[in-house]
Amino acid sequence: MALQLAYFAWVRERMGCGEEQVEPPASVATASDLIAWLAARDDRGARVFAEPARIRVAIDGQMMGNDAALAGARDVALFPPVTGG
Repeated sequence: MALQLAYFAWVRERMGCGEEQVEPPASVATASDLIAWLAARDDRGARVFAEPARIRVAIDGQMMGNDAALAGARDVALFPPVTGG
């Protein structure tokens, strides 16, 4: 399953890119699995995704919980919590 990933805010800055296309293994079934896979992929991902509870996820434009299934997904956005003020 090919996924187009988009990174925002400090996730983008720390990843060194705003987007990338990835082909995660079949064992990556949820957003949480994807975050864990990205963390295990390399040192950069390990630093960015060291605290997975801090990462918010949108799948195909819809805000989702990290336990959301990726089946049929095309686009996944990963970003920190948004605050206003």
